[in-house]
Amino acid sequence: MYLIVGLGNPGKEYTKTRHNVGFLTLDAFAKEHGFPEFTLSKKHSSLVSEGFLGSTKVLLAKPQTFMNNSGKAVKSLTKNYKLKTTNLLVVHDDIDISFGEVKVSKNRGSAGHKGVESIIQTLGTKNFTRIRIGIQPQKGKPGDVETFVLKKFTKAELPLLHSALQQASSSLSSIAG
Repeated sequence: MYLIVGLGNPGKEYTKTRHNVGFLTLDAFAKEHGFPEFTLSKKHSSLVSEGFLGSTKVLLAKPQTFMNNSGKAVKSLTKNYKLKTTNLLVVHDDIDISFGEVKVSKNRGSAGHKGVESIIQTLGTKNFTRIRIGIQPQKGKPGDVETFVLKKFTKAELPLLHSALQQASSSLSSIAG
């Protein structure tokens, strides 16, 4: 079994923001693979959807704890399902990668991403796979990163965003399938 966690913030005001590309990727992945609608698991403070990739069981989770406390939900899920962190995939935005690029990394530090840092601290390990989706603008990393990540994507950015979401979804499929 694989646990795929998309990082983001709950609430309509954050729905299409840069910090929520983890949620957006899980939505695209769930739709592509015919997963059921996400439902709230109060026990795990997450929206969850369960399905299969071939014969592999996959649990998708969108923590509802806000980004900086994502580790709480992830620990609850990994503990409940008795999952090794090697079967944990975390999808998130990355301000250090150019917009639209997707990178896969394993066993690395948070690089300042507070959601990832929360997971590392709570689980006590960085031994999991991350799908990092670049959100850095063409002109380089903005001065006020915390404000920038909470901004919505522009219409001009949507085609490249959709391409990145598809690429991230494909990466998830090849790793978990």
